[in-house]
Amino acid sequence: MWNGKTAIITGGSRGIGRAIALALAEQGADIAVIYNGSEAAAQAVCEQASAFGVRAQAYACNVADPIQVPTVVEAILAEFGGVDILVNNAGITRDGLLATMSEEDFSRVLDVNLGGAFHFTKSLYRHFLKKRAGRIINISSVSGLMGNPGQANYAASKAGLIGFTKSVAKELAGRGITCNAIAPGFVRTEMTEALPEEKQRAVLDQIPMRRFGTPEDIANVAVFLASDAGAYITGEVIRVDGGLYI
Repeated sequence: MWNGKTAIITGGSRGIGRAIALALAEQGADIAVIYNGSEAAAQAVCEQASAFGVRAQAYACNVADPIQVPTVVEAILAEFGGVDILVNNAGITRDGLLATMSEEDFSRVLDVNLGGAFHFTKSLYRHFLKKRAGRIINISSVSGLMGNPGQANYAASKAGLIGFTKSVAKELAGRGITCNAIAPGFVRTEMTEALPEEKQRAVLDQIPMRRFGTPEDIANVAVFLASDAGAYITGEVIRVDGGLYI
């Protein structure tokens, strides 16, 4: 379907990012997996993606670093010859009530979750302009829409990502480039599995569909937005939350 196209997925070694990377690879896209943790996990994703007959390579990068990001993007462009899809998925949490939240924890979450999207989008901005094509998909969260106690930093970063998405969409729409956000609800990943069981049960009670999402639920929407079927959609925030934010 997408032979010859290349996708960058930040935070692509696990969870939602891993699912998106594999879903895009299954459609025929070459993938560049950006990771800042386990090299082994990133390489495992690349091996799985390669089984679909595509090229896949892992790149270590701190998405919050304005020096590292353009260097890595330059290396990807040289290796793959171009980039067609950017998925800004990398994210962290440093939860805690605002009264006790440290300046470092607040800033770090914004630097990674929002700053990372800024650095990668900026680094590919002119490339997409020259191609007069491109798909930018930002992974936000329903926390950015409704807030969440103990997550002032995380919710602020994800809300900021929504504003970022809409602004970039308006800037690039005239060149045939789309920029959309996906806002997952509670998805079964390593990050959410770390929550206490009572917290998980409380969240489940609030979800009308009475189940947690899977990384593949998010990946399916990302594939749609990256495809030709999503060519006339831009600046949107698509909730994939089982009805949590109805």
